[in-house]
Amino acid sequence: MQDKGMLDRIFHLQENGTTVKTEIMAGITTFMTMAYILAVNPSILSVTGMDKGAVLTVTALASCFATLLMAAFANYPFALSAGMGLNAFFAFTVVKQMGYSWEMALAAVFVEGVLFILMSLTNVRQAVFNVIPLSLKRAVSVGIGLFIALIGLFNAQIIVGNPATKIALFNFKQSMLSGTFHTTGITVVLAVIGIIATGIMVARNVKGGILWGILFTWLLGVICEVTGLYVPDAKAGAFSVLPDFSAGLSSFLPADPSPILLKLDFSQVASVDFFVVVMSFLFVDFFDTLGTLMGVASKANMLQKDGTLPRIKGALMADSLGTVAGALMGTSTVTTFVESASGVSEGGRTGLTAVTTAVLFFLSLFLAPFFMAIPAFATAPALVMVGFLMVSSISEIDFGNLPEAIPAYMCIIAMPFAYSISEGISFGIISYAIVNTLTGHASRVSPLLYALALLFIAKYILI
Repeated sequence: MQDKGMLDRIFHLQENGTTVKTEIMAGITTFMTMAYILAVNPSILSVTGMDKGAVLTVTALASCFATLLMAAFANYPFALSAGMGLNAFFAFTVVKQMGYSWEMALAAVFVEGVLFILMSLTNVRQAVFNVIPLSLKRAVSVGIGLFIALIGLFNAQIIVGNPATKIALFNFKQSMLSGTFHTTGITVVLAVIGIIATGIMVARNVKGGILWGILFTWLLGVICEVTGLYVPDAKAGAFSVLPDFSAGLSSFLPADPSPILLKLDFSQVASVDFFVVVMSFLFVDFFDTLGTLMGVASKANMLQKDGTLPRIKGALMADSLGTVAGALMGTSTVTTFVESASGVSEGGRTGLTAVTTAVLFFLSLFLAPFFMAIPAFATAPALVMVGFLMVSSISEIDFGNLPEAIPAYMCIIAMPFAYSISEGISFGIISYAIVNTLTGHASRVSPLLYALALLFIAKYILI
């Protein structure tokens, strides 16, 4: 009873109408729904050349640290980790497409986090938030959802490159004729089964459905490898899906983070490109965080009558400090996860829920052999389903209001088709300014939005 009294004093449990048991169960639920990031983030960031094991370690550590900050600064039941979409922007746009090193990308994330701290300490965040039209804010979420889903389909090789049609569906007949079905074809089949199974679990509101989808698909892969249906071939990029315990008990020690720890490269900090990358990180992180906070807080009835969120400055500070710490450790932008809503739906109302989730992230460090063995075809269902959850906000865009809807549409289609989140944001802002100005709605476009549009146009001219 004394411990319970102490926890009540720290987290104000009775005041928020909750109990220790409820908060702990809510924290476990939140962890179960977002633990997929421990498999997905290393899979995405490793394409840049970053050490996969090190990324797993710092993802768990950064998630633990930032989530504890949320509990300490705001006493909210929100959990944080490396943001989906932001990690894809980091890997596929900044590194693979723009050609920068992952060290430089980490530096951009660090600078973005510092700017976010400054914005969190002032009222700048409110000014920037108000200047971006609501239709574009929702469009960014939709575009990122499509982008993430496309990455998942590519990673699983369900969608592949094709010289004639640019992209195409995986050719099962050709795979069987060439004798590669047991190496690549079978993994495509497993990924499709995984997507269907994950979709069913999400539709049935199974707690942790996305994580269970990863584990289910991985288990099918293990069965196929053990029975000989799946034959690993490292040269073809098909690796064993069995956990490696060759190091004995030391296999369960966290992977060494030193290959990516404090490896930031600021040599390009004065370039226009670096500025664009930083602002793109900041834009996506800023609005994703605010949107998540407002959405989850609304579900928990935490919003005031005027729609504001008490202690939002503390929540934003936890988010921004988490990003800075994550960049120093070696991971992409850390942000508040919308999956926190699962814990809230279980009754989580205070920082004790967040502390519980943080502790579980720390404990996950000692399960590295399992997370490291999860293949790309098993994480693909998670990417596709997370994409679906983000795309669902398209229903909130008013397509009857064409001057608002057309720029939102431009933002949405540019992200997957240009294979870049920043291009989607750029297309959205530029088209919004032009379309509304030339259709008699110039009053909707603020001077700051015009400035942003001119900045993006200058990027295309100068870069």
